[in-house]
Amino acid sequence: MVLIKRYARCVLAVAILASCSARALADTDATSAQRIAKQNACLGCHAVNKKIVGPSFQDVAKKYATDPNAKVFLKNKILKGGSGSWGVVPMPANAKLSDVDLSLLVAWVLLGAPNGN
Repeated sequence: MVLIKRYARCVLAVAILASCSARALADTDATSAQRIAKQNACLGCHAVNKKIVGPSFQDVAKKYATDPNAKVFLKNKILKGGSGSWGVVPMPANAKLSDVDLSLLVAWVLLGAPNGN
């Protein structure tokens, strides 16, 4: 019985550490995604929770929440720009973004831009 209690404590400790590490990683990713958005003028047209020129990041997350192709579609939209998804105002291309930065930015947007200001 003592051995089982020790094992349970170890499992609980590992689970707590993993949870804290995942949260820290998520916070780091959100901070990095915000930095990418700021550096590439995304925040000039988009905000986290309100429409500016383009839709809010939260509205984008809602629209594509059940779309299995959302990540690929949005990465392409950011890279090439275009119009029609949210109206006639075109979104400029951001072709200089790396695939890693694009993936991080899209993942952040699809989560509703957590920790975004």
